[in-house]
Amino acid sequence: MATVVLLRHARSTANGSGVLAGRSEGVHLDDTGRAQADGLVARLADVPLRAIVSSPLTRCAETVAPLAADRGLVPVTEDALAEVDYGSWTGRALKDLFSEPLWKVVQQHPSAAVFPGGEGLAAVQSRAVAAVRAHDAKITAEHGDHAVWLLCSHGDVIKAILADALAQHLDSFQRIIVDPSSVSVVRYTETRPFVLRMNDLGNALAGVVPPEPKPEEDAVASGDAVVGGSTGA
Repeated sequence: MATVVLLRHARSTANGSGVLAGRSEGVHLDDTGRAQADGLVARLADVPLRAIVSSPLTRCAETVAPLAADRGLVPVTEDALAEVDYGSWTGRALKDLFSEPLWKVVQQHPSAAVFPGGEGLAAVQSRAVAAVRAHDAKITAEHGDHAVWLLCSHGDVIKAILADALAQHLDSFQRIIVDPSSVSVVRYTETRPFVLRMNDLGNALAGVVPPEPKPEEDAVASGDAVVGGSTGA
């Protein structure tokens, strides 16, 4: 199966504002975020990309725009990768949400958390994982097992995808950190996903590109882990 680069959108005007932006209109990248988006061109220069799939929100579209232009790719918009629908929590100050009874549920038992007038985190994981696997299967069918593609989404959405890839219960997904403009990488196989990177903010990403296939007699099955650990590139 293909390899997916999970990119959280670059820093937005809402990041650091102390407000839960959610799906609010008018949230764009700030100056730092625009620099981060421009920097993705060089940062991913060693990573061949077959496709770019993005959340429909503006901050994600702005994040992938420079990279898409450089690669000559037209981003595919995927509604199932949109930010969590936080319902009536959207636009509220985080300091005012700390005292809500639901806050502790979100922190300690997120699989049971359903935002008032919005959606539950379990539903978010279900829609996001289904979307990433569907796109991965489609890109694999079109371009082969060694294809690499990029998905741009939001912090909690990517954390939910990573929790699934790690076979980790959603109730533990708050242990995962996904910073703005960070890269995480998952390679799906017939039997299990392999998590290659998490919350990577560096530039050395060539190592996530799948190697050329070995002769059949020497190759380890794509879904098998190497006993003793990988020997590296």
